[in-house]
Amino acid sequence: MTQEEKAISFETLKHIRQVTTLLNKIIVELLFRADIHDQSKLEEPELSTFLKYTPKLADSIYGSEEYNSFLKSMSSALEHHYSHNRHHPEYFKNASKEKSYIDSMNLIDIIEMLCDWKAASMRHKEGDIMRSIAINKERFGISDQLESILKNTVSLFCDCDENT
Repeated sequence: MTQEEKAISFETLKHIRQVTTLLNKIIVELLFRADIHDQSKLEEPELSTFLKYTPKLADSIYGSEEYNSFLKSMSSALEHHYSHNRHHPEYFKNASKEKSYIDSMNLIDIIEMLCDWKAASMRHKEGDIMRSIAINKERFGISDQLESILKNTVSLFCDCDENT
C-alpha cells in the first residue's frame, strides 16, 4: 500500500468512526425518549383524564367528530401533556407564526411522534397508520416530502400491509 493509499484509508476509517459516534448519540437520545415517553400521563393533572378518556378514544375512529369532541373535553389535560412532551407538534405552539409546529421539531421528535402515531393507531377502532398520517398531514401542515418520509419509515416497524 502506498503512502497515499494509507492516508486515504486512514481518513476513511476516521470518517467511519465519526459517523458511528454521531449515530450512537442519536441512539442514546432515542433510548432516553423511549424511557420517558408519555410519563406525564401517569400523574395529575393528566392521569384522571386519560383514565377516563383512553377507553373512549380507543373505541372511536381517529379524526371523527366523536374523537375530536373527546379531545375538546380533555383540553386541560392535553394542554399539560403537549407542553411536557416535545414529540407532539403542539409542544411548539409558541414557535414562529411563519412556520408550522412540525417545522420546529427535530428528527428525534419526528421519529418518536411517528412511533406514537403507530402505537395509537394499533389501539383505535379501525386504526390505520397511513390514514393517521393523512389526517395529521392536514392537521399539522406536513409537507408532501415529510409525508413520504413518514410513510416510507412505517415499513421499518410494520410487518404488515400498508393499511394497518
